[in-house]
Amino acid sequence: MSNTTHFGYSTVEEDQKVHKVAEVFHSVAAKYDIMNDVMSAGLHRIWKIFTVAQAGVRPGFKVLDIAAGTGDLTKEFVRQAGQTGEVWHTVSRRLFRPRDGGFRFAQHDAQG
Repeated sequence: MSNTTHFGYSTVEEDQKVHKVAEVFHSVAAKYDIMNDVMSAGLHRIWKIFTVAQAGVRPGFKVLDIAAGTGDLTKEFVRQAGQTGEVWHTVSRRLFRPRDGGFRFAQHDAQG
């Protein structure tokens, strides 16, 4: 007998949950920024500026950006950490725009 877990209002096999989560992220990837603008009335842009300022990243810093959406913070952390720093980004490649770079990418199941 296999184990089950919750996914939203459904019960799914545990080994299928990671695929279901990925499907959700892939389905919203193209409209992620627009969704954030609508849901936060644009306030998420101010939150990003505040977060970057509070992080205080300087050249040589190592940064782990978890659940980073489209990677807007990641891009700024890369700029601030400079050539001597490291920035790791842990989110779907589809959410992170392909034109972006200057970071190390690790894609893992957060539940694993």
